[in-house]
Amino acid sequence: MPVTPHQILTCTCEGTMPIDTAALGKAGHEWPQKPATQLCRAQLDHFRKALGAFASVTVTCTQEAPLFAEVAEEAGFAGDLNFVNIRETAGWSAEAGKTGPKMAALIAMSGVEAAPFELVSMESDGVALILGSGPEALEAAATLSETLDITVLLAPGAQVTPPRRTGFPVLQGRIRKAQGHLGAFELTVDEFAAPAPSSRTALQYEEGRNGALSRCDLVVDLTGHTPLFPAADLRPGYLRADPRDGVAVARLVMQAAQMVGTFDKPRFIDFAADLCAHSRNTITGCTRCLDLCPTGAITPAGDSVAIDPLICAGCGQCAAACPTGAAAYALPGVEYLAERLRAGLAAWFAAGGKAAPVIMFHDEGHGAPLIDASARFGRGLPAHVIPVAVNEPSQIGPETLAAALAYGAGGVRILTRARPLHTLDGLDETLALIDVVCAETGYPTDTCALIQTDDPDALEAALWHPATPARSTRSSFLPPSDKRGLLVLAMSEMNRSAPEPAARVELPEGAPFGAVVLDSDACTLCLACVGACPAGALHDNPDMPMLRFTESACVQCGICAATCPEQAITLAPQADFAAWDNPRRLLKQEEPFCCTACGKAFGTRSSVARVQERLQDHWMFAGEAGAARRALLTMCDDCRTKQVVLDGFDPIDKEKVTGES
Repeated sequence: MPVTPHQILTCTCEGTMPIDTAALGKAGHEWPQKPATQLCRAQLDHFRKALGAFASVTVTCTQEAPLFAEVAEEAGFAGDLNFVNIRETAGWSAEAGKTGPKMAALIAMSGVEAAPFELVSMESDGVALILGSGPEALEAAATLSETLDITVLLAPGAQVTPPRRTGFPVLQGRIRKAQGHLGAFELTVDEFAAPAPSSRTALQYEEGRNGALSRCDLVVDLTGHTPLFPAADLRPGYLRADPRDGVAVARLVMQAAQMVGTFDKPRFIDFAADLCAHSRNTITGCTRCLDLCPTGAITPAGDSVAIDPLICAGCGQCAAACPTGAAAYALPGVEYLAERLRAGLAAWFAAGGKAAPVIMFHDEGHGAPLIDASARFGRGLPAHVIPVAVNEPSQIGPETLAAALAYGAGGVRILTRARPLHTLDGLDETLALIDVVCAETGYPTDTCALIQTDDPDALEAALWHPATPARSTRSSFLPPSDKRGLLVLAMSEMNRSAPEPAARVELPEGAPFGAVVLDSDACTLCLACVGACPAGALHDNPDMPMLRFTESACVQCGICAATCPEQAITLAPQADFAAWDNPRRLLKQEEPFCCTACGKAFGTRSSVARVQERLQDHWMFAGEAGAARRALLTMCDDCRTKQVVLDGFDPIDKEKVTGES
């Protein structure tokens, strides 16, 4: 066997699944000619041998990954050790004999390395506020007081017997406002009061006050009332349970007891404020991310928005919807996901895949267990369905769907919970957008669709349909690193490889593409729109009064239309693939008007003529007395100022003013 930098070890898992070595070989993979049958036990020496001969080893098993990692550590292996699951995802299927191309795709995708992501930290000293309306709050507090610094805040009107011993503060109050996250909560409390020491059968309180502030590291909510935060289950440090559910309360108490120390979480979103199209000159433009964020982690911040990484729960809908690429998902980056699709689909077809496979995006927490259950107790996944794990299904944007179709996928499915932890409005909008493009370019109905289920049988019912034949035209473009560039390129390539390519597709309002429609008669070429455009889609020409437009850069934020003093601009959401190839399309051009004193161009003939026309009947510019004032209208700013000073020109006709008064 020739020594190569990379070795892939396959195993039939004691003969429970076939390995199509011929198909895998066509995809260009290197491995022993005969797959192992028990690599993790009887043939473990095969793995040890590979560690000594190769700098990179991939094992097509994830179940025994801890064992293989331990052996590699004992052997002092300093190379790359990777694992990929081809058993539950492919080999354990009613169509196991047809899964050679699929296994090749899964192995190829596992070889694409993701860029590292940044972590952010939260510090908790264990200062906890327990909210409640009954005795269960005091019971939870008594348990947690051994490990946490506890304060109990009971809702006004709660009937609670005074504790025998005051081991922690028990207060009354109603939360008016809550903000923050683990380690940094701040709550505004109304009707805040301490109990009277003489309380007998029930706690009695002194007169309350409003606007009290409470700061704590974590909040344990046992009120059973409306949550304090949107998408409350995703707010770090905010723990909530129904007080009537004893098991849930006990589980919550155990969780809260562990919330002391430093906690790291990924910075899910990479944000570039200079690319954000939220606002310019106090005019609001794009609000897509603000409208979609389920946790309230995104807030306006001048011309851009700000994303609090400590509140962000990583749903990714902001990044999926961001038209400029200012917000981009980092776990993983979209270019990495596109590169995985490119590698996997190329391997599929190289291994002999005749059908157009379906890509199914899923998460590890929900989707992977469903796939495992189907493989173990049902028919498993069809041979033409390739599962692709992502951090959150809602991170999938139109650029990813378009890339999958451009690379040759016959369809895309996105698997989510039957009852997601947050709304999927952004994902719904993404699918609606891609549906329009698919319908206009000849792709079948429901080429991209959502599967919402917690039932493996329902998952099988949604997937076990005949595969569609592969298209003759497929793309192999290299995904660019910037999200907007990937979006434009993927859409273009999706259209180019479509069954019926279109020159132009009308899109729904809110689409990330479109045209600026200019009323040439109303436009004065003041070029205020050029200065306001956050995406650089509108351009001027320093040598000529001119307005040019780059359609592929337009994000339809609407700032140009709101800025235009003549209301000469409207928006037309569309994907004009022909226009995308034209870097700068001319919208309007005029001859410049040159200063009658120095000859410098300072405006357009039509704008100067329009001003003269509007002022010709005004008493200040009428007759011979107004001739000097009319002449000033034909001069640039510098010459106009100089002329006024030199002539001692009085811009106000005092006699006229006196006569009129």
